[in-house]
Amino acid sequence: MVDRNAGGRRAPVSTSASVTGSRALNALLRVLSGIERLGNKLPHPFWLFVILSALLALVSWGLAAAGVSAVNPATGKTVVAQNLLSADGVRMMVGDAIKNYTSFPPLGTILVVMLGVAVAERSGLLAAVLRSGVSRVSPKWVTFALSFTGMVAHVASDAAYVVLIPLGALAFRAVGRSPILGIVVAFVSISAGYDASPLITPVDAILSGLTTAAAHTIDPAYVVTPLANYYFSLASSLVLAGAITLVTERVLARRVEAIPVDPDADEDDLGSLTLSPEERRGLRAALITLVVFLAAMVAAVLPPGSPLRGEGGSIVQSPLLTSIAIFLALAFLAVGWAYGRAAGTVTRSADIPGFMAHGLREMAPILVLFFAISQFLAYFKWTGIGEIIAIDGAGLLKSAGVSGPVVFLGILLVVTVINLVVTSGSAQWALVGPVFVPMLMLLNIPPEYTQALYRIADSCTNAITPMSPYFVMALGFLQRYRRSAGIGTLASMTIPLAFTLLVVWTLLFFVFWGLGIPLGPGAPVP
Repeated sequence: MVDRNAGGRRAPVSTSASVTGSRALNALLRVLSGIERLGNKLPHPFWLFVILSALLALVSWGLAAAGVSAVNPATGKTVVAQNLLSADGVRMMVGDAIKNYTSFPPLGTILVVMLGVAVAERSGLLAAVLRSGVSRVSPKWVTFALSFTGMVAHVASDAAYVVLIPLGALAFRAVGRSPILGIVVAFVSISAGYDASPLITPVDAILSGLTTAAAHTIDPAYVVTPLANYYFSLASSLVLAGAITLVTERVLARRVEAIPVDPDADEDDLGSLTLSPEERRGLRAALITLVVFLAAMVAAVLPPGSPLRGEGGSIVQSPLLTSIAIFLALAFLAVGWAYGRAAGTVTRSADIPGFMAHGLREMAPILVLFFAISQFLAYFKWTGIGEIIAIDGAGLLKSAGVSGPVVFLGILLVVTVINLVVTSGSAQWALVGPVFVPMLMLLNIPPEYTQALYRIADSCTNAITPMSPYFVMALGFLQRYRRSAGIGTLASMTIPLAFTLLVVWTLLFFVFWGLGIPLGPGAPVP
């Protein structure tokens, strides 16, 4: 309640609500500090999978000695736990090491996609697109424009943080609003909404490859394409941008008023939103090239006898979708080249392979991690332990009468908690996907739905965990405007957004599930 003094100003009568809120926030910050300490004790994901492989070997020895087995209801085959430390196991680990790596489903897909994305990124196209997305926006729409641009920015992978966070500060400052609020909106849009985008991104290529590998436990012919969650991802980008806008305007705007910018803050060191004439010319050329490319693709696939169609003239099961990585790479390459030629950032043909090489160099950490992950997954599949866990887990859920929504919420909770500590999306999915995907397949839930569920849990808590290097990066940008800002300052603004997105995104998933809406082209509906 409030009282009004003689001057007509509102004066608070009780501060119990604010005290309770402060205590709750302090308690949550203590939890986050504990998570940070725990996470700092974890090894690098590469060594984490090496350790897990060693533990798997010991577990397989014990289960094989105990004669553990299960009957796969999908095939009627009896799956027996195999000892990784046996002679056959050692021969497999040594003899198949190279094959395990080179045949790892996400490896070729992500490398091919990044060849094209690297050209678009190094030519300056992606940065220009992001800047144009938040420039010349009225104050009324700046929050939605910035948050939706954050969803588009996922095509640039981790580079999106470096480009868009300072642009968020500039965009809000340009319309007379707090640059601190712009930093928070940009950071949350990229991190908490990381697996949502109106475009196909490198993440789609990585996740679909890992999901395909996990699905092969039950069906060796199953293929999950990078487009498998496209409809869901597109809808998510719009819904999440709307949710971020609503919470920002109704809640965070008031919170930021209590965090003024330092009077001596240097507000001119983050660049400019203004596009040069060369950049505008480049964007026009890129747009024309994209339209021509899409028109050519449509013309190529329209004839009934087109080689891009599958058996019986199918588009769903066709080279167009199963090899979508090739066409994505060509699209990024074409628009990146067109932008560069018009903007003057590509001056000779040798620039293109140079850009590609640079992009692959930036992929080196992921390629190293993929080696450890590919070996672990090959061992996991060979031992049969993942399949046994999936079979027994599905059987337990069936006997308990647990329905799909309850299973979904359970998986969401587990992965959301794990994501507070293991912030690498590919590493985490490689860890839990081989169990969750086949288990839910045995419950007649397609892998595409399990993957979509994972996208939600893998994203939302990115904005609140201090284990994320980009949380620290966002804090660094924030401290340019408010030097006294700390982890608690940023977390107090990202927590309301993160948990709102978790709830809203989950509800959207259940809308797709309940109404039987396909998650993407060719994705099955249960």
